[in-house]
Amino acid sequence: MPLLVLLMLLIVLPIAAGCGTAPTAPPPSGPPQPAPSAPPPKPLAPRHRDHPPAKEVPYAASGRYAVVRGGAPARRGPGSVVRYLVEVERGLPFDPRQFAAEVHRTLNDARGWARFQRVDRGPVRVRVALSSPRLTIRQCRPLRTGGELSCWNGTRSIINARRWAEGVPQYAGDLAAYRRYLISHEVGHGLGHHHRTCSGPGRPAPVMAQQSKSLGRCRPNPWPFPHRGPRERDETDDRRP
Repeated sequence: MPLLVLLMLLIVLPIAAGCGTAPTAPPPSGPPQPAPSAPPPKPLAPRHRDHPPAKEVPYAASGRYAVVRGGAPARRGPGSVVRYLVEVERGLPFDPRQFAAEVHRTLNDARGWARFQRVDRGPVRVRVALSSPRLTIRQCRPLRTGGELSCWNGTRSIINARRWAEGVPQYAGDLAAYRRYLISHEVGHGLGHHHRTCSGPGRPAPVMAQQSKSLGRCRPNPWPFPHRGPRERDETDDRRP
């Protein structure tokens, strides 16, 4: 009897020990294979990225403008010079000098409206003002921007900082070109130009078209005179102020 009991225990114990666990795969035939090495640990993300994400623009900042100090000369060439200054709302996540430099490059491009001299005190014909969405709403009244659009009002080209940071789908990720459009369009209003519509399928959209809303069937275009070369000037164009 003790031997019979021992044999029964040897049969029952392996079955009970395997209950509830995944079945073990049968051993492979042939020579044993080396166990796969564990994947290397993922490196820690760097603290500073080479390409930082788009700046997050607050809905509201200080509500007060600061004039960007300093100036820059107008490009060389004939024609009258437009005096202007640049303002940036305090509390926005942008370097005021970098913004002013980008505005000046756009305004003095040969494809632009005219020759512009940046100053930091009046009298000026145009003020280019980078503004939070809330300040844009306030400065653009009675125009309605919904905190999304930019505008011209009084003597200010009011640039919505959220649009400046994010662009619009119509420009397919070309933020630099869209920023040139914003400046050219709103300053164009300050020079007396009014809204226009798409002139034909596949053609460059007029810079005074409301490209932030729609391109119609036109192609995006940030310049008043897109066909001018880098050094070309159209001295007789009656749109020059």
